[in-house]
Amino acid sequence: MPTEILMPALSPTMEEGTLAKWLVKEGDTVSSGDLLAEIETDKATMEFEAVDEGVVGKILVAEGTEGVKVNSPIAVLLEEGESADDIGDTGSAPAEEPGPREDKADGTAKADGAAKADGGPGAGAGAGAGADATPAPAAPKGADGDRIFASPLARRIAAQKGLDLTGITGSGPHGRIVKADVEGAKAAEAPAKAAAAAAGGAGAGAGAAMPAGPSTDAVLKMYADRDYEEVKLDGMRKTIAARLTEAKQTIPHFYLRRDIKLDALMSFRAQLNKQLESRGVKLSVNDFIIKACALALQQVPDANAVWAGDRVLKLKPSDVAVAVAIEGGLFTPVLRDADSKSLSSLSGEMKDLAGRARDRKLAPHEYQGGSFAVSNLGMFGIDNFDAVINPPHGAILAVGAGVKKPVVGADGQVEVATVMSVTLSVDHRVIDGALGAELLQAIVDGLENPMAMLA
Repeated sequence: MPTEILMPALSPTMEEGTLAKWLVKEGDTVSSGDLLAEIETDKATMEFEAVDEGVVGKILVAEGTEGVKVNSPIAVLLEEGESADDIGDTGSAPAEEPGPREDKADGTAKADGAAKADGGPGAGAGAGAGADATPAPAAPKGADGDRIFASPLARRIAAQKGLDLTGITGSGPHGRIVKADVEGAKAAEAPAKAAAAAAGGAGAGAGAAMPAGPSTDAVLKMYADRDYEEVKLDGMRKTIAARLTEAKQTIPHFYLRRDIKLDALMSFRAQLNKQLESRGVKLSVNDFIIKACALALQQVPDANAVWAGDRVLKLKPSDVAVAVAIEGGLFTPVLRDADSKSLSSLSGEMKDLAGRARDRKLAPHEYQGGSFAVSNLGMFGIDNFDAVINPPHGAILAVGAGVKKPVVGADGQVEVATVMSVTLSVDHRVIDGALGAELLQAIVDGLENPMAMLA
């Protein structure tokens, strides 16, 4: 029988994507490794490869279609001896709980040969498999009797966790509740219960969770008499909103602030850039900041850690993420083993990652992971700010602009120096105050004595 080609899962959290562009047409012959399409996720546009050979018998999803569910059929591949007459009815419902696919290192994904209609390999793999085989509960209804739209996976997770879907706002198409919404509700539940317990249970509503904010309908009514433009949230914006809400609700942030004198660094940077000019390398202040943070994580290894739910993972390499602003959101590509790389190597790698981030061409493994992040708004003239920790990282350094200021020198005399203000946002579950201060001191020492970073 003809083989259905399914929408791939290009990252562990992907539930749907946009079929941006077909690279083949009906009737084309394809072989394993041929590019079939470009798929847009919330973070990147990635190329999608064929695994099997055959003829593209039918394209089921048109270019530009948004909200295509993972594991739903997008095309039909005909094998030798088959024709379009063998296709019949296609477009059956996707599996309820798609598993993540393995991504290639170059950011391409392999097209999945679908489970066939005759119950081919994997068609009944969930039978008797425990919790994963539990069917999704029936679609719930709200107090007004209207059906609450939620994916089968979201309903099953909600049932397992004892969550009420009527109190969850969906971020999927047309307000549909998806997996991320249910997991976010679970994360938000604990702080609400803790607050109610602290209040001593006083009053009839002491145990009720506080509302997340006014509903969409309430906000629309509030501005009904005003002119406005409604901006549709794309996948990236929804993901950013969910993760930042999770971060601020579940991570106990505390903040450490320092001023750093940059005069020695600026002078040293000018000397290095003059020497590297013939190689086409130009180091930025941010390159030094990344290097200083990476070395500081080695000097204070207990701070090179992430929160893993019921434990802390201490990393051995210094994998530093760097926030890169793009249109409509941001990426945090990760510079792995940054402590062992030269400044020129870090500079080249950062330029490459930032360029591909702006084109949304990063593979998931290039922006996932790390234990620490850097967010630099100094180039926008911001003196200082507090950054939100990117879970599961233990800390993030917010970097402001270098500004000439009067300072008191070691001899007690007032002098002019270039000063940069930084703020270290720290997850108190991972890093205590004294340990955070030690980490920040190591970063300051590296930036104020830049030659030592090359030792």
